[in-house]
Parts: sequence; C-alpha cells; structure tokens
Amino acid sequence: MQQAIQDDNYTTEDYSVFQIAGRTCLEDGESAQVLSIVLDEENKNIVKCMGWNLLGPLVQILLKKEENNLPPHCLAILTHLLEVCSPKELLVGLLEQVEEAHPDSIAETVILLLQPLQKVLLRLGSRKASSVGMALSTLLDQVARLPVPQTKEQEEDDVFSLCRCCSALLVFVRPFVEEAKQSRTPKEDELRTELLKFSMKSLCEPLLEVQLKDPETLAESPLRNFATEILGILSDIGESLPDLLSHSLLRRREVPGFLEEEVCYPKESLACLAYLLFVQHIAMDTFPTVFSSVFILQCNMEYINLFLSRTEESRLQKGLDLYEKSLVRVEDNSLPVQLMELKSFFSVPQNLVKVMTLCPIQHLRIKGLKVLQLSIDKFDTEAKYKFFQCMLKTSHHAGVEGYIIKNIKNQIDFAFKPDKGNEWFMGAHLFPLLRQVLCLPQGPETDLLQNLDRVMESLNLLRYLLIRDKAWRNQTGIWTELYKIEDYYMKPLRTGLNMSKAHYEAELQNTKDNSKKTNAKVSQTQESVCSLTVGNEKMPNMTPEMQLQVLHSALHTFDMMESVLARIEEIIEVKEKP
Repeated sequence: MQQAIQDDNYTTEDYSVFQIAGRTCLEDGESAQVLSIVLDEENKNIVKCMGWNLLGPLVQILLKKEENNLPPHCLAILTHLLEVCSPKELLVGLLEQVEEAHPDSIAETVILLLQPLQKVLLRLGSRKASSVGMALSTLLDQVARLPVPQTKEQEEDDVFSLCRCCSALLVFVRPFVEEAKQSRTPKEDELRTELLKFSMKSLCEPLLEVQLKDPETLAESPLRNFATEILGILSDIGESLPDLLSHSLLRRREVPGFLEEEVCYPKESLACLAYLLFVQHIAMDTFPTVFSSVFILQCNMEYINLFLSRTEESRLQKGLDLYEKSLVRVEDNSLPVQLMELKSFFSVPQNLVKVMTLCPIQHLRIKGLKVLQLSIDKFDTEAKYKFFQCMLKTSHHAGVEGYIIKNIKNQIDFAFKPDKGNEWFMGAHLFPLLRQVLCLPQGPETDLLQNLDRVMESLNLLRYLLIRDKAWRNQTGIWTELYKIEDYYMKPLRTGLNMSKAHYEAELQNTKDNSKKTNAKVSQTQESVCSLTVGNEKMPNMTPEMQLQVLHSALHTFDMMESVLARIEEIIEVKEKP
C-alpha cells in the first residue's frame, strides 16, 4: 500500500489501486498498518481525497466481528475518515453500504452505520436538508425489509431486530428535529419537509404493518414507542394532528419543497395516523376535544375505506377497528341523511360487505357484521331508510340482504311503539322499500336455495306485517297494497317453489335409480363416486349417499319456505272473510 500513494495527481486507476490495496491489507489483518498510513501527516491529502473508498472493506470487516469485540484499529480508521474526508463523498459511500446490505445483515448494517451517518450529516451545516432526506429514505427502505413481529414474544425478544433499528432511528433523527424546531429560516423549512417525509414514510412502513400490543399486554413496547415518537416529531416540526387528520376533507395545504401534495401526504400514512390516534390512543392527549364525533367520523371514512379495500389481514383489522372506534363516539340515531351523499359513506359499506362475504378469516367476518350493525344504529331514521335501499340494490348477496331485511323489520316494529312512529317506516314511504324486499330477482326461475336467507326474511317480514298491523287500522298500508304483493311476489314464489320441488324430486328419483344400477355393478367393498347436476350447475363428486342427503336437504328447505308462505295465505284468507 505504501507504493500506491506516491504523488498528488490522482487518476481513476489510482483510486482503484488505493481501494484494492486498502482492502487487501484490511482483509489480511494488517489494520494497524493501514491506521498508521492514514494517520501519517504526509498522506493527509490522499486520505482526504480517497479515504472514503475504504468504507466498503471497513464495514464488511466490522460486520463480521462481534459487537463487543470490534477491531479497535478498524474503528479508529473509520473515525479518522469521518473527520477528514469530504462529507458528501462519505455520505454517498455510507449510503451505498446501507443499500447493498445483505438480506441477512440489514439490521446489523443499519445499526453500525447510523452514528457515522449522523456525524457526516452534521458536518454539512445548513445545507444538509436534501442529504438528510436521502439518508432517512435509504435507511427506511432497508428497515422496511425486516419482518414485523407478530406476537408479544417476538417483539420482546426482537427476533427480527426491527425494534432495535426503530429505536436507533429515533436517536439518529433527534438532532435534526431539534434543529428544525429551533429556527424558522427557509433552510429549516426544507429540513422540516424532509422530516415530514420521513414521518409519513415511517407511518406507512413499518408502522402500517405492525399490530401494536396493548400496554397491559406489553408494558415496554419499542414499536409503540416508535409510533409515539413519530407522532411527536410531526408536532415538533409544526404539523397539526387535526389538520393532518382532516387533510382528506380539506386538501388545501401548501407544502414547502418540490413534492406534490399527494406524495407529501400519502393516504396510507394518514390512515395509519388516524388508526394510531383513535384505536391505539397514541398522542390523543394532545388532540383537541373541540371536534365533533361526526366530523371525526367523516375524516376517518376515507381512511377506513382505504383499509377495507385491501385483502391483507393487518389492513382489514385496522379498518374494522378504526370504523368501530369512530362509530362508538357517535350518538345513536344521529347521523343525518346528507352524509349518504358522500362517496366514502357509499364505498365503505360496499367494502364491508366484501369483508363479511369473501374474507377467509372468520373473526374478521364476524367483526365486519358487528360493525355493520353498529353503523346502522348510528344513522337517523331517514338515513337508515336510504341505507337499506342502497344495500338492497348493491350488496348482491342473499345473506347480507336477509340481514338488511331483518333490520327493516326491527325499524317497522320500533315505529309501531307509542310516540315512536315515523314517516319512513310507515305508510307511503314504506312501500318503495317493501317492493325492493318482496321481489324475486329472476321471477319464478329464481334460485331459491341460493336466495334462501333473503326469501325467508322477506316472508317473515310479510307475515309480521299482516299479524302486527290490523286490517282495520292499516297503519303501514300493507292491506291496501296486499293484492299487488300477491301478484308480484306471492304467486311467482308459489310457482317457483312448485318448479323447484318438482325438479329436485325428479333428481332425487334419478339418483336413487342410478344408485341401484351402480350398486349392482360395483363390488360391495368399493364405494362408487359420481357427479350430480342441479340447476345446470355440476356439483362436486359425491357418493350416492351424499347426493341423496343434499337433495333431501334442499327439499326440506323448500318445505320450510312453503310452510311460511302457507301461513301467510291463511292469515290473508282469514282477514278477508266478512
């Protein structure tokens, strides 16, 4: 290496020779010799120009050593380079090492280089904003690659080193936050913009992926502390949490720097902020109490919709939790119908239906149904009416439609109570809703098994109305409308039941005949498997016994529908007698 540093005219080849010679000496264990060379006053100029090229070999050696047994000569070399080399070149070299970190040593690399990076950035003086932003972005990109702990034990043991990295990042960024707090010059505005970007990115990754543990479950949570500190940084740099929360509604902010608004305030980051505030109650002590619960719900609806439009369990859980916490703050029967005109109040229920019907995770489906009912309870009477109309038009799922029809019945029952009557679930307004309820999508040819929940709840509602509303009082108007209901609903349903029963009885007889033929051909030790076609749909391969069971179950369902329909017809017949 002594031969590699002879004059002051440095070419590209000189840099390459210097780096190769330095790496070779370090890898051969001659770090003491390298230290003496870089400290030699005669080599001051070349070390200042080329020394940053030794960062790669130094970092690799330091990563291979145990934390409590780092080679002192290598540390001394690194410390000297940080003091004498160009901070811009050092920054590039250090970030290059962060970016190129092996997947198995991301955490170790980040932890090792945070302090050197901080030292280099502080040397840049007032021109550091963009460099700080570049460093924070690179570090977060790597930290985001670390797995997120899923259990209390994983977070306690920090098995993926994510907690250690997050804690170290907070120490790293603190001097820059303090600098941004203390001054209001244009340069500090640039620094605040970079810190805002860092905070927003932290909310998106890793915090959006994290399921924070309850303080009672995990008293000392590094990830909860990280979330708390990130919200603290936002306040420190002059960002108002209420303004951030209502950003989706107002969208009138002017942001210093070159970033577009949507980039500087990503929706996913703001959604995570809302979750941390209202579900985890982080920084809620700093959140003003002057905002109404309805306004907060309005602000959160876009974030709830963002969560519920995803399929990942962590996102869906956050969306359901945020929706629930936003709703419980609202008084029952208070949300006005005008809110139904907002796009988010339309799209959130649609995504909620997808969670309830398509999500493979049972506890999320159950939670979705619970939150749906909670949202219904918060609407005022007219809003409930409009909501039911909308859900019957758009849900396209018999189970959900059945649940909505049950809620309609409850509202009608409530309207019957003294002093509780209302125009929306009595009289003229009721019938447009009833026509949506009492209908068969494909007339007599409707698949009654697929629409079982809807049909049964519709019949139960009709029977309830005929029993509860006396013909001579006719409060709901059901007796005036009855002849139409018989024509457009009851007669097609009776025809559909007869057609369905005949079809399934024929299939049952065919299956029995085929079973006898098959049993005559197949040995008793063998179990035959065959297919069944019902309603033009081929069902999965089943044994004859399974097929018979399915067909008997279908016929039992038709009998159940027919029984309720017959009772309704009896009620009509009795009440129409003079």
